[in-house]
Amino acid sequence: MARPRKPIDSAMGWSTSDAITVRGKDLPSELLGHVNFGDMAFLEVMGRLPDDHESAVFNSLLVTLVEHGMTPSAIAARLTYLGAPESIQGAVAAGILGVGSVFVGTTEGAARTLTAHITRESDPTEVPEIAAKVVSEARRSGKPIAGIGHPVHKPVDPRVPRLFAIAEEHGLRGNYVALMEAIGVEASNQYERVLPVNATGAIGALLCELGFDIRVARGLGAMARAVGLVGHIAEEMDKPMALELWYRVEDEVVERHVGTES
Repeated sequence: MARPRKPIDSAMGWSTSDAITVRGKDLPSELLGHVNFGDMAFLEVMGRLPDDHESAVFNSLLVTLVEHGMTPSAIAARLTYLGAPESIQGAVAAGILGVGSVFVGTTEGAARTLTAHITRESDPTEVPEIAAKVVSEARRSGKPIAGIGHPVHKPVDPRVPRLFAIAEEHGLRGNYVALMEAIGVEASNQYERVLPVNATGAIGALLCELGFDIRVARGLGAMARAVGLVGHIAEEMDKPMALELWYRVEDEVVERHVGTES
């Protein structure tokens, strides 16, 4: 017996012999030359173009996520390119696979924490009490707080105050930002060490302020990081380091075991 059919539809885009439509807008006349890359990403995910304030904040958070130096995802991309130089897309994909709960993906974790405890309409005076609750629950469970702490940037992650300042300039510094900041202060107090809000925590808060579905947060991080990975591979083409990384690791392993055996 044939299964009942359901209509298939998508609002993303479609083409005819003489037109290309993306999210209801004509690509050649309404988007090309009028919309930057970040605003196009906003349109694709949100189904509408951002206003000027949303555009400034969203583009800023994307720029923040593009490059983080020699991270595991960048190293994976470079090593994959070494093994398959004919497949730059494979090297980028290899790096993107490393965007998870430890790197970049903590944006989603921070956003989930915030949306589980507060809304835009919540009473701002409740923020300190909520922050204390979030940190106390994390201490009891022994789980880290997404978006809090950084191994290098102390006492302040320099990206965070700038991102929050941009949000304030554009009227998008609301309850989510306030709660993220309060969690950072409370965590530092309860754990008795400096635990600043990090960039992924700030970005998680700003995605909430912008009204994004938090389920796509990690995807937005992957999108921005893909740009950086292409940059790493472009550098690898001219100034390769992947072969040296491989040789160093292999040589150290061999030397360690040969030395142990002798």
